[in-house]
Parts: sequence; structure tokens; C-alpha cells
Amino acid sequence: MSLIITTKIRLGLYALALAIGSISLPAQGFVEDITAVFRPDPTNPMSNTFKNTTPQSGVCAGHIPARCEALNIFSIRNLEFKADSVAPIAAGHTEPRQGAYFKVPSAWRDVQVTHTGTGEAATLQMRIAGIGTRWDIAYPPGVSAWTYAGKNWDYYWVAGAPPCVGLGYQAAGNSYGLFFWSVPENAGACSLTPGTQIPWLKFSYLEYGYELKTPNPLTMTAGEYRGSLTYSMGPGGDFDFGDVMVPDDNIATFNFTLQVEHILKVELPPGGNRVELLPEGGWQAWLNRGRQPSRLFRDQTFSIFASGRFKMQLECGLAIGNTCGLRNSAGDEVPLHVAVSLPFGLNDAHGQPVSKLPLRLDGTGTELIQAVYYVNNRPGTLHFEVEKDQVKEMLKQPGSTYTGVVTVVWDSEV
Repeated sequence: MSLIITTKIRLGLYALALAIGSISLPAQGFVEDITAVFRPDPTNPMSNTFKNTTPQSGVCAGHIPARCEALNIFSIRNLEFKADSVAPIAAGHTEPRQGAYFKVPSAWRDVQVTHTGTGEAATLQMRIAGIGTRWDIAYPPGVSAWTYAGKNWDYYWVAGAPPCVGLGYQAAGNSYGLFFWSVPENAGACSLTPGTQIPWLKFSYLEYGYELKTPNPLTMTAGEYRGSLTYSMGPGGDFDFGDVMVPDDNIATFNFTLQVEHILKVELPPGGNRVELLPEGGWQAWLNRGRQPSRLFRDQTFSIFASGRFKMQLECGLAIGNTCGLRNSAGDEVPLHVAVSLPFGLNDAHGQPVSKLPLRLDGTGTELIQAVYYVNNRPGTLHFEVEKDQVKEMLKQPGSTYTGVVTVVWDSEV
């Protein structure tokens, strides 16, 4: 009894538009584009995370990359940002908002991203995890104006004004300084007080670090997802520089593009597409002792590579009910039952391992197979079986050959 197996894989393909779509913004604001990609890594199949592909600039890129990597933060230097003082900064003031004041949205905030083809939604999270700028100060008094309460002028610029934490980065001259601080999660404002009155102060760019928590890419459809997050800027805003330092911009918009690239590949061994069904132990027991086989079967192994969701179903040369069938030259037909076992890491819709799960023409029961992690070149099995009652009918015509064609479909369009 023989049949021919064909395998078919349907992969969902979506056009990837790399340019950010037109977004209507208020007149004052700056826009940042944040990109990340998930691509299965055969060398590290347990890693199910996105890789941040946003070009870095500023301190993490050029000065302390190892420290930023250890903190899992990325930095961007926005040269469009400007802020100027609207009043002198008094020496020894007691109101933090009247000096160099930095309060950023350091708490996690949800961002919904939507698949550009299917409308499927997922949620990522972002927080601002670092802040820095170049400040220029009236000269005189110059940088020495920040000498206060027994601390050298650059003490807090280097160490960080609590709760902010310095990362050991600073550059300075007589009338300017550059700094960058990390900002703990849910931190409040970080501020400095000068010991000498400062006639004017200005910030000439905004350098910020950010952290991302991306969704699980294995549960996402392949393709591109987009979303945006807008923060307010200015006194009392998400980015708040106090009451003296007023920025030119009043909003900051972050556009996110997540690209998911899945793999789904199935390989049969050479000759594995031609299957011969046999009884347990072969035909010898029946030929020698007339003992009827309890079933005819064959387990055919295959290799699978999968990183996302897919479904499975049958296509049959001969359909009998909800499964395939075999036929002999006389036109006699018997149903053929097909099932699948998948390697660890691929679960059914209920989160259970897939072991001899029946495959049906209507796809019932195999509508969703979910990768728990990237399964890379792992063995699975297709089970083919003619049951005892049908075998009995087949043996009424010894020497008869039953054949059929079965197509097993792996479909990523779930």
C-alpha cells in the first residue's frame, strides 16, 4: 500500500514600506524615528527579542558605549532642540524649578503598534532613561558659578544631581559644559543650584537615553508594525526644564517601526515523499500464520524551522469524509488517517505539545500552532495509518495495490 506525500508551505508576505507615513504635528515639536527588527538567529534560538536598529548618536555612540550597553539604554542627540532662560538664575535659590532643572518621563509608557497589512495590534513600552545637553553660560561668571555648598562647580555635572546618576562623562570650557546622566525608573526631578547668580543660560541640544520593552515577536504576524507616542515639553510637561528654562519645542513625538521576519521551512529526507504502509513487523506474520494486521502505518520524519505562528491542514488526491483516502485499481477506497507530532517548542492552540494531532481537510484542531521559541532544524513526524476494519476489507483482495496522494500544508497566514 503506497502513497505520495507532497508538502506545501504558505508564507505570508507583506510589502514593507520603510518611510514613515505623513503625521500631522503641531507647529512646534521634534520627531524621532525608533526602529527595531526581529529576525530568528540560528546561533541563539532561545533569544526571542527585537534588535534595536535605530542609529545611535551622542554619548552612547561616541563616548561610553559599553556603559550604555550594560544599562540597556540607547542615546540620541537631537540638534533641533533649544532652550533659553527667561530670567536670571539666582544664587542659592531654594526653589528647584528656578535653576537647572531636569524632569523626564522615566516611567514606562505603553505604545500600541499596528500591523500595516492586517491591522493586528501589539504593545511595546518605552521610558526615558537618560538626559543630557550642552549648556552655555554667561561669562563672567562662567562655569565657576556652579560652585555651591562646598562642592566644586563640576561635582554634580559629573556625579549626577540626585536622583539622576552620572556616567562619568563630561566635557567643559570656561563658559560651557556637556553632560549626560542616567535616570532611574520613576525618578523625580534632578536639579542644580548655583552659588553665583547666572545672568543667562541656554541648552543647545537635547540628548536622551531610552529603554524599550518590546512585545514577544513569536506571537506576532510577520511584517511591519507602526505606532507613535507623544510627550509634552516645557514647564509642567513630560519633559520639564523648570520655570526659567523654556524650550523652543512643546512636544516630542516618537514614531516606532517594528519589523518581524519569521521563518517557516519544512524539509523531508531524500525519498521521504514516497511512503509505503506496512503492518507492525512487516507482512511476514500474515503470510506465515494468516494473522490479520491490526493496522497499516508509516511514521515519516521531517525537519522543521519555525519562529512564529502557523496552521496545518490536508489537501487530498482522494477525499473521504474529513481526511484523505487510498484507492485500488478496482475502485475500492479506504480512508487514510494522518496525524502530526512536532518538536518541543511548538504548541497547539491550548498551549499543549503537539503529539499525534490529527490533520483534517477542514483544518480543525490544527488552526493554530504557536512557536514558544525559535525551533531551528528540529525533527517532527507525520503519522499515516489505515485502521483495522479497513485493513480487513483490503485483505479480501490479496495482491491489490492501494495508492493515493496526500499534501500536508503548513500555512503561516493564521
